[in-house]
Amino acid sequence: MKIGNVEIGRRLERFQAACRRAGVKLTHQRLEIFREIAGSTEHPDAETVYRGVRARVPTVSLDTVYRALWLLDGLGLITTLGPRRESVRFDPNLEHHHHFLCVQCGRAMDFESPDLNALPIPASVKKFGSVLATHVEVRGYCAACAKETASGKTPAARQSRRKPEHHVRRPPRPGLLAVQRVTQRKEQIS
Repeated sequence: MKIGNVEIGRRLERFQAACRRAGVKLTHQRLEIFREIAGSTEHPDAETVYRGVRARVPTVSLDTVYRALWLLDGLGLITTLGPRRESVRFDPNLEHHHHFLCVQCGRAMDFESPDLNALPIPASVKKFGSVLATHVEVRGYCAACAKETASGKTPAARQSRRKPEHHVRRPPRPGLLAVQRVTQRKEQIS
């Protein structure tokens, strides 16, 4: 499924403005990589983006696609679904629970929440099929990283004070929590 040209145009304008604000060079390859992801509702992985861009720009490399996608993530123009960066995380706790993930150090912590457990599945999800499980992943800064970021002791905090280079990160915002992903306990949707 593809996005309409008007929405793609809006997303491209946001991308160009974000690059200008961050001092990031707007290359043809970056533009085509963003155009590919901006035009999809499929939540493509890097390899899918690579294949789509390569059809138009045969000289693009998979490494360039990965770097551009992480740059887009750092600029706040896209977000990731599922595991972050280098590795998949494994959880031996099979009881129903949720996770807090520190976006700086990668620490994952379990938490329970009757309020989150009681969230109804939105009607808009019914068209997708049966929900087997839900899981809320909350992302933010753990207490230790928030303290270090606020004091300027971390590389990310020091980098946010300099002019952005190749890899741009959003400025740290201690206390920011974002509900990233929802999947619920076995529940048939009719």
